[in-house]
Amino acid sequence: MSTTFQAMVVTETTPGIFQRGIVTKNLNDLPPGEVLIRVRYSSLNYKDALSASGNRGVTRRFPHTPGIDAAGEVLESSSPDFSPGDTVIVSCYDFGMNTPGGFSQFVRVPAKWVMPLPAGLTLRESMIYGTAGFTAAQSVDRLQRHPVLPEQGKILVTGATGGVGSMAVAMLALSGFSVAAATGKPDQEQFLRNLGAQHIVSRESSIDHSNRMLLKGKWAGVIDTVGGEMLATAIKSTRYGGAVTCCGNVASPDLPLNVYPFILRGISLIGIDSAECPMALRIPIWQKIATIWKLPHLERVTTEISLKELDHHIENILQGKQRGRVVLNLDA
Repeated sequence: MSTTFQAMVVTETTPGIFQRGIVTKNLNDLPPGEVLIRVRYSSLNYKDALSASGNRGVTRRFPHTPGIDAAGEVLESSSPDFSPGDTVIVSCYDFGMNTPGGFSQFVRVPAKWVMPLPAGLTLRESMIYGTAGFTAAQSVDRLQRHPVLPEQGKILVTGATGGVGSMAVAMLALSGFSVAAATGKPDQEQFLRNLGAQHIVSRESSIDHSNRMLLKGKWAGVIDTVGGEMLATAIKSTRYGGAVTCCGNVASPDLPLNVYPFILRGISLIGIDSAECPMALRIPIWQKIATIWKLPHLERVTTEISLKELDHHIENILQGKQRGRVVLNLDA
């Protein structure tokens, strides 16, 4: 077995200045852990782009290899739960944040971070979903368990062309919901309709500037991926008894809102966290992804890249230009 491999490394060249590059590393450079994995695929998430840019809220120590997702084969394991040759997924926890992540041909991690690849998914397909798809699936699952039912009305998805948003649109449509996709990219209307969106909502009309306490109830439920004023407007526009899931803050971490949607309409605001989601919840959601939410048009949302193309796509996601999912092929 080769002891050297390729990985993206982010280095702080001078205080506050970060540089990304593909470097050759050695297996001895990897941190301790029970499971050594040959990574075949990873994926690009917004959190990865922040880490790759030196964001201290995501990654505190540099040099660092980002990548909160990885899928591959076990090469070595001191854990009885895994054996060489097992196909597995590593996702979330501290992986890719302050522990070297999936933008690398090899990773070594604690066994408690590793889960078997669900039956029905290939390694590549699992990374088309990745953390973004897992977050979308959690969001849809929580709406359904609220319960929000298809016959109750439209579901709004904000940031609909992004990784979480596009997956949420497709999963909701597959589950029989009428989906309204909010986006600031009017040229992506056909992309969203191909995923199953029945209504396209402009970013401008998704943000209310009237400062009214409540707005006309439009939505039976909402999956919000952006936060800020758009989330506040969505909550004020949700019908009586509806539910709103919240998983992102790309627009803003602030929530300019009053309590009236909650005490007059009984709206539920549901936080979605993927990073620390326990395996007891994580595995059933992934099983749904591999079965009832396995999308028939995965390639429509997928762009596959190599390590040498990764830097360009990191810039794209930071500039809000990513559409769908970017999958990193570590064999390319």
